[in-house]
Amino acid sequence: MTDKANLNIAAIVPAAGIGSRMQSDLPKQYLKINHKTVLEHTLDKLTQIKDINQISVAISPDDGFYNQLKINNVKISTVIGGSSRAISVLNALDNLKQNSKNKIDWVLVHDAARPLVYPDDINKLIDTAIVHQKGGILASKVKDTIKKSKNNKPLDLVLETVPRDALWQAMTPQIFKFEVLHKSLSDALAQNIEITDEASAMEWAGFEVMLVAGRSDNIKITTPEDLQLASFYLSQTHNILE
Repeated sequence: MTDKANLNIAAIVPAAGIGSRMQSDLPKQYLKINHKTVLEHTLDKLTQIKDINQISVAISPDDGFYNQLKINNVKISTVIGGSSRAISVLNALDNLKQNSKNKIDWVLVHDAARPLVYPDDINKLIDTAIVHQKGGILASKVKDTIKKSKNNKPLDLVLETVPRDALWQAMTPQIFKFEVLHKSLSDALAQNIEITDEASAMEWAGFEVMLVAGRSDNIKITTPEDLQLASFYLSQTHNILE
């Protein structure tokens, strides 16, 4: 097994989105839960992981909120993001490659709007990737019955029920070898491939991606209901590890 102490692991948090589905004037990462922004909660979780040496937060060029936050952890820096998640992540990868003093071995990407991620799950993901020398993502087994729609419209008909036995819900963090992700994402964007997450770029490039089971309450805040649910979860002592 590779000794983690000899590895340089970085993290990227794409946080340049505007979160239009939140029905708010503020981007969702800057909405507050228990007197702290969603982004601050997320960064608090990542800074608890001792194996992560640096964290790059990709923010919008028009961001007027980040500098108002009280973030003074020496591991955390910012980079200008882009018009999509994939571009933001690539900008951060480029910046890390150019400015890191030491070669980065692995990079972990985590959604800014997933403040409920459990540190134990992050550590499990990192350990699994290093042991198997293969990239992977946190994911949870699909629990609900899944229906495929006929016409993909708001008011639609069921085309079929999709067997869920092999279905997983992709989450973050997602971790990959730095150089491999950098090339896969660069190549995919250069060919105008639609990239929904880092794993999709790796899959397109022909690499296997491991599914590492994580807690299902690692939800992504997308709608006002998600914010209410996250507030409830964060109020529960079992999910506060600070």
